[in-house]
Amino acid sequence: MRRYGKHTDEDDIRSRPNRKGNRPRTNIRPKHEDAAEGMVLTVDRGRLTCLVEDRAVVAMKARELGRKAAVVGDRVALVGDLSGKKDTLARIVRIEERSSLLRRTADDDDPFERVVVANADQLAIVTALADPEPRPRLIDRCLVAAFDGGLEPLLVMTKSDLAPPDSLLELYGALDIPYVVTSREELENGDAADRVRAHLDGRVTAFVGHSGVGKTTLVNALVPKERRRTTGHVNAVTGRGRHTTTSALALPLSGADGWVVDTPGVRSFGLAHIDPSRVIHAFPDLEAGTEGCPRACSHDEPDCALDAWVAEGHADPSRLYSLRRLLATRERREGD
Repeated sequence: MRRYGKHTDEDDIRSRPNRKGNRPRTNIRPKHEDAAEGMVLTVDRGRLTCLVEDRAVVAMKARELGRKAAVVGDRVALVGDLSGKKDTLARIVRIEERSSLLRRTADDDDPFERVVVANADQLAIVTALADPEPRPRLIDRCLVAAFDGGLEPLLVMTKSDLAPPDSLLELYGALDIPYVVTSREELENGDAADRVRAHLDGRVTAFVGHSGVGKTTLVNALVPKERRRTTGHVNAVTGRGRHTTTSALALPLSGADGWVVDTPGVRSFGLAHIDPSRVIHAFPDLEAGTEGCPRACSHDEPDCALDAWVAEGHADPSRLYSLRRLLATRERREGD
């Protein structure tokens, strides 16, 4: 092997020519200051459909990004063919800083987190009041993920024609979470979509829920079939097929300025990536009371200062109960 001494000049350095030309390869990466801005709408096996101005552009991730992956909702910089025409391909060269990040793991023992959506303002947790029965533990886990990721939660309760929402509202009333109650008839005539849309205007909202709760029906009511068909057609340009519930998809909200991110139905919502110490930030009325807590306090032990804080009237006791329930959620499985 040839070794170079301390005093070498450029004639001593061998440059490896490109097989497709005579320009030598380099490790210097372009900065792409003139790259176009876009938003990732969906990801399908290495192909990303991005909104660039008013066009849907199919792109791939540039090699210089390494292992960093772009997800639905990411703001990205693109170069290459940005026409959006069939069989064209752009390149994502930069992923901008994220304002929020919704993540989950397969279960509480899984060390690998899955990023669901980036830069969403709100998480709409869709649950049926009956058929299937509500799963409070799953709702709690979604709430913890929302608080941890910087998203504001919205509780959407469907099928109120089969069961009243009273017990569920009582359970989550202390958390002061905005909510919408809908019925099957209201979903059919559009009244439910109008009430939900009022909470989505001007925001990027990710929808989560397990199978059978009516999430897809609600998303279809919020986004006209024409817009879904257009997005599906663009995705088909990749040659990988139309969007299905196996991948997230960002859709423009109808009748308002906002985005709906339809996510695949979830069976579980693992929280292995969540640091329990951050959950308290969602309870500003309690957070001030933690100053007297012992180091590494779990907020559910005899020496926790929050008990005295609540007893002195600084916060409602139901708020402390809600905090401890959410913290305990990380140690429980949804079916418990």
